[in-house]
Amino acid sequence: MASFSVVTNIASSNAQANLYSTQNGLKTALTRVSSGFRINYSGDDAAGLAVANSFRATVAILNQGVRNANDGLSDLQIKDGALDNISKLLDRAATLATQAASASTSDQSRATLDAEYQEIIGEVDREAAVAGLDGVTAFSVFVSADGADGKVGGSIGQADAATLGLAGDLLSAANAETAVGAITNATTGAIKVLGDVQGDVGALQNRLSYAISLAQSQIVNTKAAESRIRDANIAEESANLTRYSILNQSGIAALAQANASTSAVLALLQ
Repeated sequence: MASFSVVTNIASSNAQANLYSTQNGLKTALTRVSSGFRINYSGDDAAGLAVANSFRATVAILNQGVRNANDGLSDLQIKDGALDNISKLLDRAATLATQAASASTSDQSRATLDAEYQEIIGEVDREAAVAGLDGVTAFSVFVSADGADGKVGGSIGQADAATLGLAGDLLSAANAETAVGAITNATTGAIKVLGDVQGDVGALQNRLSYAISLAQSQIVNTKAAESRIRDANIAEESANLTRYSILNQSGIAALAQANASTSAVLALLQ
């Protein structure tokens, strides 16, 4: 049996409760559509927010890792350029030594050849020092937060004159022959030693290039994973916005009708 009361308006209370829920939904839809994010407050999805923040931190680390790797490549390119110059200097040193080793070369000519040869040795030392090749170098680049696997590293041999075996003089044919052998020996010559150092640099350059490619792929995929958690589905939220807008209007109309029903009860007292 229906109850008629002017003290408690159950219909109005129900309409108010439904309208409160509708307005919360409308507020959420408006916030998501305007911000573009599904998660705007921790309460929206606390667990999802923690995972999304973890993905965002990973992306930040990877972005810096790519910059680190590019800086590492720049350093290796400096070393590579110096090694190329040293290689050309070795070509010239071998040419001078070969000329000095000939019996037809006079002592005066050998003195001239030796003067240039000594300058080449000095220049090799200078360029090795400038490029950081005057000692064995430990090379390491931090690319990602994966422990030891997140680093690209190795060692680069030295390429100074002493290590390459450039020494002595060209003041005699015998000394010149020794210099030629020191440069061209297949196992211990300067050209072989320099080639090993160039191999160290080249291998690290290739590794860094692959590491950059992988990191960029990880950045894209991690951003996609974060987006699926954090970003709003605009099509869905637009539909929610329309639905809650209609419900809000109908709820207000229903509340007005519920409030009006109380005044209708007063007619029984007339």
